[in-house]
Amino acid sequence: MTFFNATIRQPYPSDGIAYALQGDTVDMIAMRYFGRTAMITEQILDDNRGLASLGIILPHGTRVALPAPDDLKPTREPETVSLWT
Repeated sequence: MTFFNATIRQPYPSDGIAYALQGDTVDMIAMRYFGRTAMITEQILDDNRGLASLGIILPHGTRVALPAPDDLKPTREPETVSLWT
């Protein structure tokens, strides 16, 4: 069985649509096209109503609309906590 190496980024599809490969999760799709999952997984799930109801592992060939790279929400800045003031 061959698994896709999620660490290799793929070019953003010209139509903004990705299709799930065998064994894909939303996180794997986010990592494949954007190189990160933070804030993107949530955005993909928001943009594709009903996608979460398909389960963690998406059926092969499931159509997933990706957010446009310009519309990505920035990742959260880590909060600095000072133990000594």
